[in-house]
Amino acid sequence: MQSSTNKPRLSFWQLWNMSFGFFGIQFGFALQNTNTSRIFSTLGANADDLALFWLAAPITGLLVQPVIGYLSDNTWHPFWGRRRPFFFVGALLASVAMFLMPNSSMLWMAIAVLWMMDSAINISMEPFRAFVGDKLNPSQQTAGFAMQTFLIGCGGVIASLLPSLLTNYLGVSNVPVDGAIPDTVRYSFYFGGAIFALSVMWTVFTTKEIPPTDLEKFRQERKNNQGFARAITEILGGFLKMPKTMVQLGWVQFFTWVALFSMWVYTTPSIAEIVFHSTDAQSAAYQEGGNWVGIMFGVYGGVSAIAAFILPILSRMTSRKFVHMICLMIGGVSLVSIFLISSKQMLLLPMVGVGIAWASVLTMPYAILAGALPANRMGYYMGLFNFFVVIPQIVAGFVLGAMLKHLFNYQSVKVLMLGGFCMILAGILTMFVKDVVEQS
Repeated sequence: MQSSTNKPRLSFWQLWNMSFGFFGIQFGFALQNTNTSRIFSTLGANADDLALFWLAAPITGLLVQPVIGYLSDNTWHPFWGRRRPFFFVGALLASVAMFLMPNSSMLWMAIAVLWMMDSAINISMEPFRAFVGDKLNPSQQTAGFAMQTFLIGCGGVIASLLPSLLTNYLGVSNVPVDGAIPDTVRYSFYFGGAIFALSVMWTVFTTKEIPPTDLEKFRQERKNNQGFARAITEILGGFLKMPKTMVQLGWVQFFTWVALFSMWVYTTPSIAEIVFHSTDAQSAAYQEGGNWVGIMFGVYGGVSAIAAFILPILSRMTSRKFVHMICLMIGGVSLVSIFLISSKQMLLLPMVGVGIAWASVLTMPYAILAGALPANRMGYYMGLFNFFVVIPQIVAGFVLGAMLKHLFNYQSVKVLMLGGFCMILAGILTMFVKDVVEQS
C-alpha cells in the first residue's frame, strides 16, 4: 500500500462517501441492540436468560472479524479493491437476515437468525475500520473515524426511533398478537434491511481504493499467506505480536464493552419495570416501554453524531486519551444514575451522557490504535482488536444472568449500575495508554 506520507488529503465529500456505509451498518446494529431483548422476551425468554441468548452477537464477532480482517489484507481486485468485496457480500447477507428476524415464530428461530445477522453485519463492518487506515494519512485519521461516528449516530437515531414513529404517526400496531412480534418491530426491520444494503452500496460504488505500491510483491505475499492453517496460525500468533498500545487499549475496551453489553441487554426490561410497571412482555405496557427505550437509544445516537465533530477539536486541544477518559467517566456516571430515575422524560438526560461516551468509544480507541499499526496489517490488527470488544461481552453473557438472579434479585436496573461502574473504571485505565502519534 502507499505510505502514509503519500496519501492525498481527502475532501469532506470523499470522507462522507467512504464512510456512508456505516450509516446502514449502524441502522442494522441499532435495530438489533434496541429490539433483540424485546423480541426474545415476546417469544418467551426469561430475564435471567437474556444475556446468554445475546451471546450470538459477540461470538460471531470473535470468529468473523479477525478472519475477515486477515482475508481483506490479502485481497486485491482491479475493480473491487481490497475491502469493498467484503462490504458488498456482508450487506447482502445482513439484509436477508433483517427480513427474517422479525418473522421468527419461536425463540430458537430468533436466536439462530441473530447468529446469521450479526455474522453478516461483522463481515461488512470490520473492513470499514481498516478502510480509514488504508486511505487516510495520520493527520486525517481522527477526522475519518469521526465521520464514521457521525454517520453511526445518524443511523442509530433513525433506527432506534422507528417503532415509535410507526406507532405515533402511522398508527401501526405495537401490541403482540398471538405471541407474534409487533408490527412496529417487523416493519422497522424490513426498512432497515433495505437501508443497510443501499448505504453500503453507496460506499462500494463511489469510493476507490489505493492499490498496493508493488503489485507483484503483494501477489507473491498473498500466495505465501494462502491456506486455512496459515490463516489460523497468523491470527492466533498475532496475540504475541500486538503493539503495546493495543494491549493497553485492550483493558480499556474490556470494561467499556461490559458496560455497553449490560445496557443493550437490560435497558428494556429495566425501563418496562421501573417506569411502565410491567414485567409481562405480552402486555401493551411492556411494549410501550420497548418503544421508549428506542427513543432513549435514539437520543444517545443523536448526541454521538454531534459529539463526533467536537471530540477531534478537543483532542487537539488536550489529547486523545484525556478526551476518551472524560467521555467514559461521563457515560459511566450516566448509566449509574438510571437507578435513581422513575420519570420517562428524565431518563433522556443520562442518555446524553451515554451518547458522549459512545461517540468517543467509536472514535478515539481506533484513532489511537491506527497510529500504532503497520500499514500492511491494518485490517488484520483491526480485526484482532475486536477480540477486546467481543470477549468482554462473552464474559458478561455468561455471568450477568446469574448475577441478576442471585445478587440483584431480578432487578435489571442494578445490572445497568454495574455497567456504569465498569465504564468509569475503563476511563481510569485510559490514562495508562501510550498514544504513539501524540507522543512521537
